[in-house]
Amino acid sequence: MAIDLRSDTLTKPTPGMHEAMMSAEVGDDMFGEDPTVAALESRAAKMFGMDAAIYCASGTMTNQIGIRLHCNLQDEVICHKYSHIYLYESGGIMSNAGASVRLLDGPRGMITAKDVEAAIQADDIHSPVSRLVSLENTMNKGGGSCYDFEEIWAIRETCHEHGLALHLDGARLFNALVATGQTTKQYGEVFDTISICLSKGLGAPVGSLLLGGHDDIKRAKRIRKVMGGAWRQAGYIAAAGLYALDHHIDRLAEDHNKAKAIGSVLEGLDYVEEVLPCETNILIFKLSDKYTNDAFLKKLAEHNILAFGFGPQLIRFVTHYDFTDDHLNETIEVLKKL
Repeated sequence: MAIDLRSDTLTKPTPGMHEAMMSAEVGDDMFGEDPTVAALESRAAKMFGMDAAIYCASGTMTNQIGIRLHCNLQDEVICHKYSHIYLYESGGIMSNAGASVRLLDGPRGMITAKDVEAAIQADDIHSPVSRLVSLENTMNKGGGSCYDFEEIWAIRETCHEHGLALHLDGARLFNALVATGQTTKQYGEVFDTISICLSKGLGAPVGSLLLGGHDDIKRAKRIRKVMGGAWRQAGYIAAAGLYALDHHIDRLAEDHNKAKAIGSVLEGLDYVEEVLPCETNILIFKLSDKYTNDAFLKKLAEHNILAFGFGPQLIRFVTHYDFTDDHLNETIEVLKKL
């Protein structure tokens, strides 16, 4: 069996999670009659101190619903140029919300309150209307980087001052919380909407949640419907999400430690030019001229290790609960031999 470091989406349900899924009480969620979906939505909302939540098929769907809640035609979303909502959601900002994008730069995929302040459009009919700021935490393209909460708060204040909404793509938010000691309630206080993914580090097979105010989540159900995201007996997979929230948050630190251990080894290898700072479970490193991306990935595959090219001479490893201590030791030995 391959050692798979391509993504933390590749995990399989644990025995305990599988048992929870098979014993779930279910109903038709479109009629509001699936008790397990309702329990998951209520649990997540309470964790963050927010009014309500809606369970969806993917983080892309929750992000896109969140953007559409805040934006109309001729509005603009302010985000980092490496944001998932911009790069990896099939042009959904334009397709779903009819909005424009104001792309910002910043180290490791993060932006500041000063960046946001400078990007807000003046009241000019020639320009779109700045309506929403979207942050990503952890930042995928930044190598799993984590925002300082004081900076998030400063961005929140800037948004309030200018009447902008603030959305969080928190696909790997729990990784950030474990790494920084920040809390769910802190995030619920500053963001208007939060997307959290259950099928990455938390290990559920399917699903993400959008958290927000009662009115926003009521409207989100209508938007989810038009996107084809209606559920029926979704409690079978929602049960996996509940199990993940109960059992898989604290253990994310193990994934972080494994990624850092690999990074320490890579720093001493002659074919590695640079290892980006590793805070969570994403490790990005730059190859020297000894290997191209394709050649390096092929070498790894010969040793039954799968990874992901992340740009010119860049490789991404993502650790997860299916990546065991034995896998870690084997991976390190292979890396030393290449």
